[in-house]
Parts: sequence; C-alpha cells; structure tokens
Amino acid sequence: MMRKTLWILAIAALAACQTVPITGRSQLQILGEREELQMGLTAFRDTLKREKISGDPRLNDQVQRVGRRIAEATGRSDYQWEFKVIDDAKAVNAFCLPGGKVAVYTGILPVTRDDAGLATVLGHEIAHAIARHGGERLSQQLVVEGVVAGTAIALSERDPNKANLYAGLLGAGATVGVLLPYSRLQESEADRLGLIFMAKAGYDPRTAVGFWRRMSDAAKGAAKPPAFLSTHPTDETRIRQIEAWLPEALSYYKRP
Repeated sequence: MMRKTLWILAIAALAACQTVPITGRSQLQILGEREELQMGLTAFRDTLKREKISGDPRLNDQVQRVGRRIAEATGRSDYQWEFKVIDDAKAVNAFCLPGGKVAVYTGILPVTRDDAGLATVLGHEIAHAIARHGGERLSQQLVVEGVVAGTAIALSERDPNKANLYAGLLGAGATVGVLLPYSRLQESEADRLGLIFMAKAGYDPRTAVGFWRRMSDAAKGAAKPPAFLSTHPTDETRIRQIEAWLPEALSYYKRP
C-alpha cells in the first residue's frame, strides 16, 4: 500500500511540474490556476469582511498609484487587480493573494516611507502571486499529507498502536525539513522578482536595501524563531541576496 501511494504521488508530481516566470525554477502545481484564483478571491473577501478598510484618500491614492504600476510591470493583464488599505497601525504587513488581490496594512507605511519603499513591498508581495507560491505551498502540503496518510496505513498493518505516532513524527519532520526551507526559497524568489517588477515599473531597485534595513531595525527586540525554523530568510541573508541581485534588476530599470 505504501509503495502504491508513493508511486501515485510521484506520477502526480511529475505531471504537475510548472516553471516560475523569469527565474525558470521548476515547481509542483497540483492545483489548477483557475481553482487557485477562486480560492484567492474567497480569502480576500473574507479578509475584507473582518478588517477595517481605511478611508484615507492620501493612503489609498498612494497604494493604488504604486500598485497599478507594479501590476502593469508583471504583464498579467488577465488578473483582476484590487488594492485595499487596511487600517491597522499594529500590523506591519501586506499581502497579495492569487489573482492580484492586494492589501496593505497601515502599520507598514511608516517603514516604507515613500513610493519607492512601498514599491519594494508591493513588488515582493505581487511576486508571490505571479510565481504562484500559494498554489505551490498547497501542492506541497497535499503531497506531504498524502505521504503521511500512506505511511500510517502501511504501519497500521504492522502495528496499529504505533501508526498514529509514526505518522505524526513523519509529518513534523516533513514540516521542518521540507515545507519551511522551501518557503524560505519562495521568499528569496519573491525578493528577486520583486526587484525586477519595481525596476520595470520605474522605481530604483537600489532603494529596496534601505527598506529592508528599516524593516530589520523595526523588528529588533521582537521575538523571532531560529533561522532554520523560520519561513523567511534572516535579515542579513535577505539584504546580502538583494545586493547581489541588484545588477540584474538594474538592467530593467529606466528612470521615469
């Protein structure tokens, strides 16, 4: 049973291999893009129902102005782009869901400071959607859960009392050993793509270094998990990688 389960998962993985734009990295995509976009829309609507939407015209104009330029630079005119500002000064955050559903929390705006800083954030978050990182993560989770389920069935045939224990241990091991490191890879990929998108949109990608340094300073004193358990690269690693990618990004940059 175990061999059969793994064989089915292996076939599914090969059949669902996709390529990330620009970077050319191969990724697993079990979920169809149409289903992924619908899930993104549903999640976005649910979020907007729970959160307080900002009515500040200045902030909304800025997010719309910068966001539209970044969106145009991606070439995904088929996305139904939406940009919302969420009034939450404590949330230093932003996100872009599949299909171009973008939200910026007011708590991150003091760190972005200006249009270029905001372009860094939006470039990064929009890159996640363009690279279909959400669908990739879900596909990874489905594969991991399939392997865990298959292992539990196989072990239960030998020792039913230990089946759940082994399945649980394998699930924990898979989470730390596979899913989190891969998430850090996605974060770095979004940094790289984000630099290119902001450069294409006419924002100097060199300003991204300053933004991430400000983010690092803002996070000082906050509790952080060890790097190997974090879904994001360390601040030092992120800044070093961005500096290394700047020549590539600058090749796309044209001063407006």
